[in-house]
Amino acid sequence: MIFDLDGVIVSTDEYHYLAWKTIAENEEIYFDRKINEGLRGVSRMESLEIMLRKADREYTAQEKEVLAYEKNEIYKKLLEQVTPEDILPGVRDILTLLKQKQIKTAIGSSSKNAVFILNRIGLRESFDAIADGNDIKKSKPDPEVFLTAARKLGVIPHECLVVEDAWAGIDGAVAAGMGALGVGYAAFYHKAQFKGKALTDVNLEEIIK
Repeated sequence: MIFDLDGVIVSTDEYHYLAWKTIAENEEIYFDRKINEGLRGVSRMESLEIMLRKADREYTAQEKEVLAYEKNEIYKKLLEQVTPEDILPGVRDILTLLKQKQIKTAIGSSSKNAVFILNRIGLRESFDAIADGNDIKKSKPDPEVFLTAARKLGVIPHECLVVEDAWAGIDGAVAAGMGALGVGYAAFYHKAQFKGKALTDVNLEEIIK
């Protein structure tokens, strides 16, 4: 099983929002929570491009690099508040079950901060492999991160089930030829084969039998 990180294992959505909001306000660009929803599962640079659609001027490639860097620095500072208490409900139980069933697990995240976050919440050693934004050139909905995770696990794509909270992530899983379990926001997406508002609503025993 390949898990997205933000919104599946731990919720850092608010920190992303606050960081982007700070950048937008500094640049006098309109930004709200609805726009932020469109950044789910999307890379930092692509998220920046979405935010800049509301800008009243064009930005150079160098300016964009600076803004993306500043956003990440703000975000990382906010992440220092993350603790094991921020692990989402059901995560520990599912990881325990998968270990008992000897099912390999991986993180498949577009974030370049995945290892930092996992260390903060104490789950770095709970996964057999980690594929994140440092390993890929294309973010979701491209399947690259999931295919990379499968390769690191030493398994073939159609043996994998991806757990995602973003539509882009579900699209990426489908494109990779993997099963898709949509939770949270993605529980309402028709391409998800399995759905649950939260991991606590998912009967994993039934899915993996």
